[in-house]
Amino acid sequence: MNTSHFVLSACCASLVFLAFCIAESASDERYLPLPADDTVLSTNKRFQQIMQGGGSADITWPQPPKLKTDKIDVKAEIEKLNTTYVYQSSWPSADLKLGSVTAVSFDKDGNVVIFHRVDRIWDGYTFIGNVFKQRKKGPIRDNTVLALERKTGEVVYGWGKNLFYMPHGLTIDHEDNVWLTDVALHQVFKFGPRGSSDRPLLTLGTAFTPGVGDSKFCKPTSVAVLENGDFFVGDGYCNARILKYDKNGKKILSWGQNSFAGVSFEVAPKNYFAIPHALTLVPEQQLICAADRENGRVQCFFWTNGTFHSQYHNQIIGDRLFSMDYTPAEGGELVIVNGPIAELGVKVQHYNEVRGYVMNMRTKQVVSKFGPNDMQFSNPHDVVVTKDGNEIYVAELDPKRIHKFLHKTVAKSMPLSAAKTLSSSSSNTLSHTGPEYQVDEAVVKRTHNDTTTMHDATMSSSSTKPHHPGGTAILVASLMILFATLTFALAFIIARRRKRGCLPFGVKNRRHAWDFPSKPEGFKLGGLLLDRGKRGGFEKLDQNASDEDNEATTNMLASVPFA
Repeated sequence: MNTSHFVLSACCASLVFLAFCIAESASDERYLPLPADDTVLSTNKRFQQIMQGGGSADITWPQPPKLKTDKIDVKAEIEKLNTTYVYQSSWPSADLKLGSVTAVSFDKDGNVVIFHRVDRIWDGYTFIGNVFKQRKKGPIRDNTVLALERKTGEVVYGWGKNLFYMPHGLTIDHEDNVWLTDVALHQVFKFGPRGSSDRPLLTLGTAFTPGVGDSKFCKPTSVAVLENGDFFVGDGYCNARILKYDKNGKKILSWGQNSFAGVSFEVAPKNYFAIPHALTLVPEQQLICAADRENGRVQCFFWTNGTFHSQYHNQIIGDRLFSMDYTPAEGGELVIVNGPIAELGVKVQHYNEVRGYVMNMRTKQVVSKFGPNDMQFSNPHDVVVTKDGNEIYVAELDPKRIHKFLHKTVAKSMPLSAAKTLSSSSSNTLSHTGPEYQVDEAVVKRTHNDTTTMHDATMSSSSTKPHHPGGTAILVASLMILFATLTFALAFIIARRRKRGCLPFGVKNRRHAWDFPSKPEGFKLGGLLLDRGKRGGFEKLDQNASDEDNEATTNMLASVPFA
């Protein structure tokens, strides 16, 4: 009897171990098959119909071998990078209330113009397939476009009431026209300077109707405009293409295919996109560059004919690259923001830090990093840089805000707590030159005052009799310092382990793109692990997903905010 129990236990243990090994081997792929349920099958069918223009033939994906690249210690390489931009923590003013900020640009007056969603959230209930399901809410009632003064951060003007349902991209051209994309409407709009009474000069796409072709888009993301009036549209989450139009909105050309192929490769093939999420121009070389978001790279093309020119990919940046902007400074640089890890699973495959990075276009090397108070972002969505490279602005979804950075050559570094203290204590004495310059002035004044105080203290201490503490006091102080040091070290080790995805007691916990819930009941990784055997592994984001997840898993991730 005991022998049979032993054999039965051994068999069960072997089966459990075999299932675990199979699941672990399946999780090693960056792209995995989606679960074969009715919802996903119908989603895939719709996607194929869109890509084929209504046909039912299977899509033939390229199957390139994995690129053999030398692996680097990403964490160590990031630590080596210099922080060349100083965070302006008191810009804009704290009383400015924003929704998720999706895009940022400059108008002709030099104001920082942002596109935000006010109270609207993109979550698992927002779309079914690619069709917007919250039309009953109506358009957003408040101003979705705000212009902020670059020095003070004060609101200069605002517009965009009752026009948009789910804001995404914003670009202001050389004539001060404002180009906007709305992923719920599946449309691209051109407005005159400052909105021109909220009446669009040009509208492309069919409202609330996703599709392919010359007259329809599917969740378009971004626009870039040439000086002759021709413009490019990144389209987008479903169609994975770039289109070029003349100034009247007539299509000139298009290119791009979807690279969600169900295979894993370090860098996808040329001209293939996994969400072309942002566009920027490189005038010196006549290039249009796209942030190929889920492939973690920038692809650049000749803007005359759309032929491939170059791509920029680096292991430091990681697998997701949300946006970039070009500056001719230092011979040509790309200012880049990446995003949080999006893969499901418990096995950490790639070390990732959500930061801003500066990449030299000649060497294709990452030359510096930046972030709020030298820390990481949570979920940056767009970035813009001035032509001289001295100012960078980053739009972030959550926390809902716009960030400002100044190059270290024109700004002085200052901690967040000190900035807040000085901003509140000096508001009545400093001139209205803007928070970033107020901070610099306060630093100079405070440094001078601190030097004087230290000199006075030294002089006064020399004229008094020194006091020597007793042995007991020294012992007590030493023990307190030792205790504090050990406590700090323990907290630091735990924090680092959590940051790497490892909790105490050896439990791994990946931080995912959807781990920023706005509701108490959100995605539970434990429930997903229980269903792992049924699902056959964890899947990479699908092209039909919203900014942060696969719409095929709508029911599972219903309460999670998307990008």
